[in-house]
Amino acid sequence: MSHIKWVGIINSEIADYQKGNLDCRAKKMALPTTMKEMMIKALPFAVVPFTVVFLSIFLKTFLAGERIISPVFFVIGFIAGFLGLIVHEWLHAIVYPANATVYIGFHLKSFAAVALVSYPLKKWRFILMSLLPLLLGIVPIVLFLFSPIAWKSWNGFLFGFSIMGLISPYPDYFNVYQVIKQTPPKCYIQNYNDETYWIE
Repeated sequence: MSHIKWVGIINSEIADYQKGNLDCRAKKMALPTTMKEMMIKALPFAVVPFTVVFLSIFLKTFLAGERIISPVFFVIGFIAGFLGLIVHEWLHAIVYPANATVYIGFHLKSFAAVALVSYPLKKWRFILMSLLPLLLGIVPIVLFLFSPIAWKSWNGFLFGFSIMGLISPYPDYFNVYQVIKQTPPKCYIQNYNDETYWIE
């Protein structure tokens, strides 16, 4: 597991934390140049998780024929899911090897929790790193679907938590799509400064 450093509030640029050694053969990927632009271009990737969340509550409520969640616990679960963004970033970080340093914090300029590192990962491992936080959405939505209808508080909490866990990583889905689309099967992927590169 990588060396993880909590840096708290990040006022500087993201590039300041992504200064690893970049191979001279590295090729830059065509990605949005700012966090804001990336969040906008990635929006279509929020449609599927949003649909999963919506269908889950609709089907379970329809089949039960009654309200199945406690609104108060739904709000608590949603807030817990927001706080879970730090766990989300930690799940990104643990995929890196022990000799990599990953900085976790909250970037004020982009209003996002971030895990910042510049270290080359094999393509499959980069994809795993990008998608591992999905567990924070998949596990609660599956538990929600199979929990008893009478457990309204538990259902509310799980459903609220799953919204953040499934929908908030949509930029990660976008990045994985771009990595699959733009790079050869056997390569390394590395973030460097504000850019993403692939190395054969």
